[in-house]
Amino acid sequence: MEKWQGWRKIRYEAELDPNFSREIASIPGGEKLFSCIQCGTCSGMCPMSPYMDYTPRQIIAMIRAGYKGEVLNSYTTWLCASCYACTVECPKEIKLTDIMYAVKRLAIRNEVSPKRFPISVLAGEFFKSVEKNGRNSEGPLLIRLYMKTNPFLMLKQAALGLKLMLTGRFSLKRESIKRKGELQNILKALEKEHMVKNKDELTRIGEVNL
Repeated sequence: MEKWQGWRKIRYEAELDPNFSREIASIPGGEKLFSCIQCGTCSGMCPMSPYMDYTPRQIIAMIRAGYKGEVLNSYTTWLCASCYACTVECPKEIKLTDIMYAVKRLAIRNEVSPKRFPISVLAGEFFKSVEKNGRNSEGPLLIRLYMKTNPFLMLKQAALGLKLMLTGRFSLKRESIKRKGELQNILKALEKEHMVKNKDELTRIGEVNL
């Protein structure tokens, strides 16, 4: 019997978030989300689709239906290879790759990405490091990654890490830039202009269903 690939369980309407689609659509070009005709071209073109828990077509439908928890906790957006095949082939010119980025950013903001999943943990820790210090430090980043995913794997890689340290190709030193405050101001300005807007911001511009 073919395995069911649909949504994991039925939801009551009261459990859904009717404003979730508006949050995602608040990114530049995101409003085309509502023009999706569910043709499945994105899923057919996606090289990572066989490994996803929900196909790109399903993710679009779930966003529009308000399945916020399922979407933010799914593996799909983190497995997106950013190859833009879906965006190029979409007959409605939906910027699906940008929507995937928006979902990931929202998951990081709400800290609801899949637990102990290396890709989501690495993305979150990398963002936090750059936001705080203005630069990524590979050593501390890897330690946090292993501690939040599989600490025992770090022990297996200890010998390799030591060799890299002895040759100067790996360091535990935490690096940072001098004027971190200026970078943080730039990031805040970019997020306000280009990233997902929260519910309060959507309320102010009249895009929220009260």
